Amino acid sequence: MSERMPAIFFGHGNPLNALARNDWTRAWAAVGATIPRPRAVLCVSAHWYLPATFVTAQASPRTIHDFGGFPRELFEFQYPAPGSPALARRVQELLAPLAVGLDHRWGLDHGAWSVLCHVFPEADVPVVQLSIDETRAPSFHYELGLSLAPLRDEGVLVMGSGNVVHNLHAYAWGRHPAEPLDWAVRFESRARELLEAGEHEPLVNYESLGRDAALSAPTPDHYLPLVYVMGASRAGEPVTFPVEGVDGGSVSMLSVRFG
Repeated sequence: MSERMPAIFFGHGNPLNALARNDWTRAWAAVGATIPRPRAVLCVSAHWYLPATFVTAQASPRTIHDFGGFPRELFEFQYPAPGSPALARRVQELLAPLAVGLDHRWGLDHGAWSVLCHVFPEADVPVVQLSIDETRAPSFHYELGLSLAPLRDEGVLVMGSGNVVHNLHAYAWGRHPAEPLDWAVRFESRARELLEAGEHEPLVNYESLGRDAALSAPTPDHYLPLVYVMGASRAGEPVTFPVEGVDGGSVSMLSVRFG
């Protein structure tokens, strides 16, 4: 049996982090250097958000540049990691009887590759992406995470990529550093407390946490990858935060590692 892999949520932030060497990207690289080498990665990214559940099934997924207004260098960036049709079929099996489509068009979006290019810079670990069904409640996504947990004992890194706090309307777009907004700090601190205590129910039903939650996750897409990773965790295993910080006042770069 393979060594159990951790389950990790990464706060990915700005796509330009793919090209950057900063505290966050160095911490991502440190994660890759210290965890057991996975057989493959299953990534749930905020940026594959549509009204269905799909899993990428290509042998060679393309690098998707799903953004605009960035330098040419970012659009030219490639992350040529292989895919894994076998892992895609295993995901189908674990999530049955849910209908999970095998997708041959999507590929790897920047929620995946902007982080993985630092975690596994050689692009030599197979990567499969699982979409987020935008029509479903957070509890549905948590249950899917529970169903995917056996992959961790099969050498697969279960990875979420989003942001615990992601409010671009409040983001400081200027060149000067911005102090974290008070509601962003409060919500991230509350999330950390609940994660450390193993109290997942309030975080799954995050809208019940009040105004700070509403400001921190005004849309579900960047928050739900954390819900998948919580679902894939095991009771009593250690919870650590290998990456911390807030970008632009309103985007949390917090990473959460289980195991």
